[in-house]
Amino acid sequence: MEHTEAAQAQDRARTLGALGEDEVLRRILARVAAPAGTAVGPGDDAAVSTPAGPLVSTADMLVEGEDFLAEWLDPRALGRKAAAQNLADIAAMGADPHGLLVSLAAPADTPIETIEAIYDGLAAECARAGTGILGGDLSGSAVLTLAITALGTLPAPAGTGAPAGSARPWLRSAARPGDAVVLAGTVGRAEAGLDLLFAGFRAASAPAGCAELIEAQLAPRPDYASARALRGWARAAIDVSDGLAGDLGRMARASGVRIDLDPAALDRLARPLLPAARALNPAGDAAAHRERARGWALAGGEDHGIIAAGAAPTPGPPQRGTPVGWEPIAACSAGDPGVYLAGRPVGLKSFSHFRENG
Repeated sequence: MEHTEAAQAQDRARTLGALGEDEVLRRILARVAAPAGTAVGPGDDAAVSTPAGPLVSTADMLVEGEDFLAEWLDPRALGRKAAAQNLADIAAMGADPHGLLVSLAAPADTPIETIEAIYDGLAAECARAGTGILGGDLSGSAVLTLAITALGTLPAPAGTGAPAGSARPWLRSAARPGDAVVLAGTVGRAEAGLDLLFAGFRAASAPAGCAELIEAQLAPRPDYASARALRGWARAAIDVSDGLAGDLGRMARASGVRIDLDPAALDRLARPLLPAARALNPAGDAAAHRERARGWALAGGEDHGIIAAGAAPTPGPPQRGTPVGWEPIAACSAGDPGVYLAGRPVGLKSFSHFRENG
């Protein structure tokens, strides 16, 4: 009994409430690095940095119970996901990351190890994207919440020798009739992984081909390098955070174009999702598995692949490989704005936090 009570007391001593804000901040600051060239980084009242060009800004949140469940919590993966979903938005504007501002709120009984792992994940994803953490805030809350503001800068136009900042941002409203549409990264994998998690599967014991889908949900890995490779060609882009069909639809409506999705491209995107379809419906036939996989590819968000449009033809042959690469998936034409597959409109809606059930 005494041993148990001592262990519980030791655990309580390592919570945010027991350590206090100053000690928690000290431990966080020891785990993060500011972007290169930052004059004043985390630890002062405000950061001081010099953007290389016009500033590009975005913000996103992850709220326990709304965006993730405590029973799935992998703190390091959560940190990576929080950084990735913001850095993907910067990449989808054709910009380079400048740094993150990270605000975290958590219950007082949260173990310090959970917070340290979250910041390890944030730092790791920042390093993968070539940036760091400028600063942030810390507060208490009934549920774990991460709110991030990502800053980026527009580069020089590719191959022009022009000064940094003179490139135009990629806008979802800039696609034109005759443009080709490509995808840098993946779609559907995080959604398939989410369904696997809801069904009780976990990455450590998942059937063959399913662990990477679960990991895509817990810690997506946007293909920043492939997005950068499209500079000089792309003029419109959008981060696929809410589903391929839904985000293509947003581009189509904003640009006033019809977008025809290539059925063969959809099948290619769905193929890696088939193991999840088989795991979730072992009695189903091949047609049922294919249809479910295609549904994930069309409607699944949170992989944070990046759709880009530019003048046809595409900027060369498909670049498939490491990390992921890009490939053509659709074409723009004049017509009623919307997304079409085999000549028929795709009516799927993108994800909404405020859509009522039913």
